[in-house]
Amino acid sequence: MSLGSGIFLFVVGAILAFALDIQVSWIDLHLVGYILMAAGVVGIILGIVLITRRRQTTMTTRSGVDPVSGDQVSRRTVDRDDPLV
Repeated sequence: MSLGSGIFLFVVGAILAFALDIQVSWIDLHLVGYILMAAGVVGIILGIVLITRRRQTTMTTRSGVDPVSGDQVSRRTVDRDDPLV
């Protein structure tokens, strides 16, 4: 669930819980609104955690020919910006 869908669920739940004054016999719209608001809060928290947890990796490969032996030499460098790794 992304951050935008969490916000959407929260807004729809708030509309159902607080703005509508409709009585339906087979469902309690206020309870559905509260459930959607809770799911929206969970979605917002998960979205924020996933945004801050994204990894950024930069890989650089350099290749060249060794002038003494004539062999091809390659060197790889990896830079990671993830503080938890």
